[in-house]
Amino acid sequence: MENINDLMPLSKDWNKERLTQLRNLFPDLFTNEGKLNIEELKKVVDPASVSETERYEFRWFGKSAAKRNAYTPSNATLMFDDARSVNPNESENLIIEGENLEVLKLLSGSYREQVKCIYIDPPYNTGGDLIYNDDFSQDKKAYWEDAGITENGIKIDTNIEIDGRYHSNWLNMMYSRLLISRTLLKDDGAIFISIDDNEVHHLKKLCDEVFGEENYINTVSIKAKPSAGASGGGEDKRLKKNTEYLMIYVKNRDIDALDLDKAYDEVKLTEHIQYMRDEKKSWKYTRVLKEFGTKELTTTVKDGDGNDIKIFTHSNFEMKSISELIEEEGISEEEVYKKYFTKVFRDTNAQSSIRGRVMTAIGKEDGLFSIEYVPRSGRNKGQLTTVYYKGTNKDQIAWLKDIAVENGTDITIRAKTGTLWLDFNWNNVSKEGEISFPNGKKPIAFIQRMLELSTNAENEDLILDFFGGSGSTGHAVMDLNFKDNGNRKFILIQLPETTENEPDLVKAGYKTISAVTIDRNKKVALKLIEDKKAKQPDLFSNGHKDDAINGLGFKVFKLVKSNFPRVEWAPDVEKTDEENIASLKKYIADKEAQLVTAFNRNELLTEILLKNGFQLNYKADKQEQFKKNEILLATDGIKETLICLDVTIEADTVEYFKKHTDKKFICLERALDTTKKYNLKHYLGDMFNAF
Repeated sequence: MENINDLMPLSKDWNKERLTQLRNLFPDLFTNEGKLNIEELKKVVDPASVSETERYEFRWFGKSAAKRNAYTPSNATLMFDDARSVNPNESENLIIEGENLEVLKLLSGSYREQVKCIYIDPPYNTGGDLIYNDDFSQDKKAYWEDAGITENGIKIDTNIEIDGRYHSNWLNMMYSRLLISRTLLKDDGAIFISIDDNEVHHLKKLCDEVFGEENYINTVSIKAKPSAGASGGGEDKRLKKNTEYLMIYVKNRDIDALDLDKAYDEVKLTEHIQYMRDEKKSWKYTRVLKEFGTKELTTTVKDGDGNDIKIFTHSNFEMKSISELIEEEGISEEEVYKKYFTKVFRDTNAQSSIRGRVMTAIGKEDGLFSIEYVPRSGRNKGQLTTVYYKGTNKDQIAWLKDIAVENGTDITIRAKTGTLWLDFNWNNVSKEGEISFPNGKKPIAFIQRMLELSTNAENEDLILDFFGGSGSTGHAVMDLNFKDNGNRKFILIQLPETTENEPDLVKAGYKTISAVTIDRNKKVALKLIEDKKAKQPDLFSNGHKDDAINGLGFKVFKLVKSNFPRVEWAPDVEKTDEENIASLKKYIADKEAQLVTAFNRNELLTEILLKNGFQLNYKADKQEQFKKNEILLATDGIKETLICLDVTIEADTVEYFKKHTDKKFICLERALDTTKKYNLKHYLGDMFNAF
């Protein structure tokens, strides 16, 4: 049966979908009117799982309303802003200016389970932080007036500590956004959230509820300088803050969402050696296998699976200590390490089944030995691997190159990172991206560590940040892609929040924070293009420029009112559903007679496709086989549809779909009379949508 929402231009209705899924699985739990019967539901579950008694749960004022708000569809839309976009035809990156909960709702149908990594740096609720007010969904007029008329941006309420709902306000803001963002995560997706100690305890409980306690990974402690926003008030009564936190969850812990081997702490080799000496600790990598000599197959033994392990004996090999080489060659310690980087080693007597087989096969013979075999597990699983042993005890040789990396002029030690991250440089973070941003700016290296943990350079992984701020996440993505030739994409969402309390930004000409987000990423994209042109000029010749700048740019979209006047219509509570539907249809016919013009055709197309589950990087091409109507084939790489924005659908077009019932077709509601609409619905069923 047709209802009012069927005629409204709304985003994905998650409440309706979840009820529909439940009804498809258990139709007997619903009344004839389609309402869920709670008493019937209780009958089909284990009575022990239905508790009427008090139990532990995380509750706060406004929680239920925040959850309803998260799943209530939006009737707004997104409008492409070509003037502020950078290389929009060569990039699928998106920067969206608007209230983030409303934008997330609009994206929820198109980008469901498409996001590999979410990173957010939300307001920390320090007592002076600005908190997003979710009255947007109840009274949008104020938002549209601020966003559309007041060019200086939107003012956001300050959440002061004396407010009786101080924590509740923050929790309500976060809860609704986390709920809807979870629907965007892929099954192997992960979310990273920066926070300080004001709300870290609440955030943990909140995320346990949204993402599941079983999907919690870690809370990482981050050493941050006070100048980067880590200091706090009340330092005369409390210790000075210089630590923040990063909370990590995955969508499904049963799936490998994170590659933990990709995250390292790095320190210069020379600094590390000096630290070991200062601490009077033993630095083991002090020998060099200068010459490997000649190897000769000695014997072959079997591993636990019966596969061959070939054992070789080396003759005429040469080993030297670092100190010997310094003296012999008259060069510094640092220069010796650089010269012999791939040959520096330490020996270890770590026990393993492979080493035991080597010792048994060779006995107490002294010298240098190597084996070739295919490991069953570990880093080299399935690959032919060479391991070296030395001496009568067959101590295994461990190479410096396996824990360090040579970066041009420096050698840095790499150690698998843990839950204390100390190695980020905060000194110049305020000026990264050629924009000074006074509060909360994060180093791009910090964000890139999360990207390395959760994304892959070869995949077109999508990264989302819905508290876009200065745009650090977009900067980090483009810069990392530049370094590792990756194909990652990003979506940043930022409210056009006023900068009137940030004199440096006002002085620089920025009236809103979203303007900072956009301009910073513009500067980053253009600089990376120039760097690429300087290093690889051939890429920009012979008509290949588009390929060379691929991914270095973004499309800008702006949250705006729906193009359909019908969103202003309100039902009459005194009338029946049938009467209200008839009233709405008349309203549409009267108010939307001039809906399509040459000036808003693309905006209409975007709104209709977005609300039919198409991503914003869609393409639309005219189909020449239709002679009486202008019909486009729209595709976003995942789905496709035929769509027509003409004010009248001609009979020949309707007849076409009588023979082509496998095509999805979208057109305007007012473009059809009753007969044409009935016929199209009859021919296409759910493949047809009158919007």
